[in-house]
Amino acid sequence: MRVYVPSTVPLLDAACHAGEVGPIPFTAYAVTPALREWYSQADDEELEYAAMAQAARASVGLLAADPQAPRKRVVIACEVAAVPPADGSVHLGDARLELNVVIPWTSVAAVHLDGDAAAEVVGRAAELWDVAHGDTANPDHEDAVFALDSCEGEDLLWYATQEIPDLLAAEGRRGKA
Repeated sequence: MRVYVPSTVPLLDAACHAGEVGPIPFTAYAVTPALREWYSQADDEELEYAAMAQAARASVGLLAADPQAPRKRVVIACEVAAVPPADGSVHLGDARLELNVVIPWTSVAAVHLDGDAAAEVVGRAAELWDVAHGDTANPDHEDAVFALDSCEGEDLLWYATQEIPDLLAAEGRRGKA
C-alpha cells in the first residue's frame, strides 16, 4: 500500500542518509476507510491524490516548526506491506494514520517537492500555520487559512528515488552519501 509521509528538505536529507524513514511513531497519510467513505465517488487515483494532498498540507506544519528549512513542501511516497487500522479518532475524509514501524529507504517509491516558484506561497502559509490552526475568532484566522489553502494551487514535482541525491545536492544538502 502506498503511504505519503510529510517531510521537509532537511528531514528528507536525514532519511536518505539514514537509509530509513522514521523515527517512530510518525504520521503518514494513505487511502484510509475514512477517506474512501468521504470521497465515495472517487477512483483510486483520485483517492491517492487526496491522501498526498493531506500529507503536503502537513508538511507546511513541519516547515512552521523549522524556520531554517527551505520553504518547500516535501512528501515521501513509500510502499508498505500493511497499514494499521484507524484508532477510532479519525474524522470522515481523514487520510492520517500513525505508523509504528520504520520504513526502509528501499521502500521509498518517489518524492514530491515544491518547485522554487512555490517558496513564497508555502513560506507565507508556514508563517501563518499557528494562526490557521488557532482561535477562529482571531481576525487574521481567515487570511491564514486562505494562505494555507493557496498552497494547494502549487503543483508538487515528482522525483524518482535515483534522483533524490542530486535533488538534495541542488538544495544545498549532502546529496549522495
